[in-house]
This record gives sequence, C-alpha cells and structure tokens, in this order.
Amino acid sequence: MGRDVTLDPVHFEGITQLARRITRSVDETDQVEFVETVWEEFLDPLVDDDGRTVLSPLGEQRRCEVDAEDVALREAEYPTCHGLDSGTINPTSFKNGLVLDVAQAAMASAPSDLELHRDRTVVITAHTNDAAVDLDDDWTKWDEGHTDRRMLQAPRVSSFEESVVHELALYLAESHHAIEHADAVSDLFVLDGPIYPKGMLNWADRAPELANLLYDEQEPRDVIENYVELVETFAEREIPLVGFVKNPSTKAVTRALRASGREAPWVNDTAFFTKLLEQVEFSDRVDADGEQYRERERRTDSLTFTNWFRSRGGADRLLSADGDAFGVERSLPAEDYEVTFFPIYDPRDDLLYRVEAPYAFTKNEECRRRLTMQLLRDVAAERGPPLAVQKADELARISADGTESLRKELEATFTTDRMRSYDDRRWTGDGGWDGGQGEGF
Repeated sequence: MGRDVTLDPVHFEGITQLARRITRSVDETDQVEFVETVWEEFLDPLVDDDGRTVLSPLGEQRRCEVDAEDVALREAEYPTCHGLDSGTINPTSFKNGLVLDVAQAAMASAPSDLELHRDRTVVITAHTNDAAVDLDDDWTKWDEGHTDRRMLQAPRVSSFEESVVHELALYLAESHHAIEHADAVSDLFVLDGPIYPKGMLNWADRAPELANLLYDEQEPRDVIENYVELVETFAEREIPLVGFVKNPSTKAVTRALRASGREAPWVNDTAFFTKLLEQVEFSDRVDADGEQYRERERRTDSLTFTNWFRSRGGADRLLSADGDAFGVERSLPAEDYEVTFFPIYDPRDDLLYRVEAPYAFTKNEECRRRLTMQLLRDVAAERGPPLAVQKADELARISADGTESLRKELEATFTTDRMRSYDDRRWTGDGGWDGGQGEGF
C-alpha cells in the first residue's frame, strides 16, 4: 500500500461529526473569561504552592498592540544585529555501542559579513560504555583557521544516552562559538533559542541520573559556565544579549495554577499567552445539517504583546537569584542572570514567540523599550525571527542529505553499521533502507 492514502469521505465525515461533539463540550467563551481572570488576578506576582514567586512583571503589567505594517517600517533601534544558531545531525547509535551526535554552530550578521559567516564551530560528542576508550580531545583549528573543532566524550550513563550526546554537542558548539566571536558584535546579539541551555537544564527535573550529571560532571558544567560567561561578557560591554524562542514550551503559569487547585485548560504557557493576546470575535452559525456552531474570526492586522516578566519557574529557577547555578562562579549580582521575557503574538501565522534576555539588561526601562520595539519590528518585517537569526539558522543547519552522507561516512570510519528502526525504512522508502530496493541475506 502506498504512503499517500487519504481518508475515505465517509471516515472523514465521521471524524468531523465527533469533533463537533467535542466543540459543544468545550466552550471557548469560558476559556476567554478564565484567561482574563488569570491575567488580572494571578500574575502580579504568580506564586507556586510553596509561596515562591515564579513570575512577576517588570514595570507596569499591560497588553499592547502595534500595527504590523507600521512597525515593520520603523527605523531599527540597533544599527546592526548578530544572530547565532547551532544545528545537529541528531543522535545516532551504532552497532559497536557508540552513540554520537555532531553539531555545528555559526554566527551571521545584518548587514552581512561574509568573513564572519564562513566561521564555524564543530563538536562531536560520543557516548561509549567501554571504560578503556578515551575519546576526549582538545579544541583544534581547521579550514585555514575558520573552524574550531572538538571531540568530546560524554559522561557514561545507563540510560538517556541520546539526550546526553545531543545536548552536550548542541550547547557546547553554540556557547563556544558565541564566546569566540563575541567581539564581532557591536549593537545587538540574538541567540536562536533561549539564553541558557534549557534542554540541558531540564535534566534537573527529568531523572536523578541526569540531575547528578549537572552537579558532578565537568562536561555539562563547562557548558553552563560558557553561558554564564556570555552574560557577563555582554553585560560588561553593555551590548544586549537576547534569545528568540520560536517554539516556547514553558509551563510556569499552567503548573502554578494547577498546583493551586485551579484547572488550567491550556497545555502550556504558549497556549495561555496565545489565548490572551489573540483578538477574536465569535458569531453563531448553522451548518448544513442544521447544527448550531460558533464561528471565530481573528484579527490579523496587529502584533500583540505584553510587558516583560521576570521568570523563576521551571528550568529558569536554576539560574535565578535563589538558585545555585550548580555551583558555577558568577561575578555579577545573582539577580542579573535571571531570565526575563515577553511574548509576541503574530496573528498572520497564528504563532507566539518568546523573547528572552538576562535581567542585567532588562532592569533598565529604556533597554526594555528598545528591545521590545526592535523585536516587534523584526517579527513584523520578517514574519518570524530577526534576519540575522534566519541567516545563522541557514548556515548552521545540517541538511537531510548532509546528515545521511555523514552517517554513512561514520559507518565506514567505525567499520560498523548504525542501528536502524522500522521508521527508517518507513519514511525513506518502501523497498529498503534509504529508499533503495535492499538486498537479501
């Protein structure tokens, strides 16, 4: 059977009938009212069940909107912008017991700087259960000095090997490249993603074995130290450091609400802020079967956003003023490292973005204003991340073809095959691995 088989019309209609029953059971009007209640009564400040503040507004708590076309034409608050991203081939397991990932990081600028765009940082992180194997290597230069590269042996774990190699490769490449090229940034620096290695910091809550790595092993601590150094470097130079999160998934608001005994209907904070910021109108309609339903229409001419918030919930607590930062030495006041953010909702694509920055910058009201207008301008003009971030994403991305070629080369180098699953065959071809016809034994 081919992979492009669609639902039969009768099945399609049956599914939509069931969906209408769900619609009648879930009243979106009630959710809108609850959003307003949360906004008005719970966020100034938001506390968890232990009485600890996990979210608090910086300045006045407010919702705002700007005309998308008008703000796109504003003059930039910062004449130049540099963006940085890191991409990987994703964790790959081999039959000889190795698990590894390869990451490359790149920095881009707007206006463009082709010499800067050529530079890369490449990290290979490998996990092996063979105690006799030592894969660690120092940083070396390559490509006429344009690339820093390193092989890193991941701490040995009994599970979560893929997460460990992936996050270590990704965040070491990103943070090393950022530090090495910090001098190139003159006005504004934007990371593609959070300002701290959230994927790695989340180990603290995933499993004791992973949490122990953050405190006991040097490799993850080196990565965290890099991000701390990054904040300190840009704070000293008075150049704002920002993180542009394209797919935020925090749950500080929803988790705190549920802990207080209230049923939060949203899967995460992105759903909450989307509901808070979208501007919709409802009208009653009747379908072809005479069933009543509510039709919603969303305004798409304005970007909407809130004030900045200080965040101490979830992974953000680990680098907050009352967090220990895993014992990493910090030279600034502890509160300067705290995560602050504001959400931007773009109704043209029904997407919500989260803009982060350390409190070292956003404690200044004028800096908050400039960053807000700069990022609104960028989102309006680009319908997504700032141009420098988009360029960095293109430079750092390892294509599907590149990933496949690299994996085959690694198989040859290790004289072993990588571990495959049925999904490899399912998604790359009906006849065999990688779309080929396959050979019998």
